[in-house]
Amino acid sequence: MTFYVENEADLSLGLDYQAIFEAVAQEVLKQEGCPYEAEISLTLVNPEDIKSANKEFRGIDKVTDVLSFPLIEYETPADFSKVEEEFSDCFNPETGELMLGDIMICCERAKEQAEEYGHSIKREFAFLIAHSMLHLLGFDHIEEDEARVMESKQAHALDNLGISR
Repeated sequence: MTFYVENEADLSLGLDYQAIFEAVAQEVLKQEGCPYEAEISLTLVNPEDIKSANKEFRGIDKVTDVLSFPLIEYETPADFSKVEEEFSDCFNPETGELMLGDIMICCERAKEQAEEYGHSIKREFAFLIAHSMLHLLGFDHIEEDEARVMESKQAHALDNLGISR
């Protein structure tokens, strides 16, 4: 597995970003039965950067906490049965790893939300990773039933890692 972390944020959350990213991402991949070694990148950014990306890619001109940029379009979330035939270009030719996509987290929003929700910054950061990983695997939360599924999966992954509110 390859997990790239690039820190472009001015604010430090005082966390071992790499270790938390790897632990949560691996837990979600295991939970969802990903049969491949994966490659994922995480970029930590400032509010201005995530606002700009949010406007460019989603047409929403405001700061958000996390953005996900999946490389694979799943008919059914976390259904890996057609990945090799339909998304063969998503395998890194040098490593053979499945390139799932990119995650962008706004450190300032993560800190603010940890305070708002009354839990640790580590828990908020881990939650944002779990949430975004599920997006990279095709899950969404537009409909109420989809949101319930995502919430359950996020909670399960964090509970398995002992990361609680």
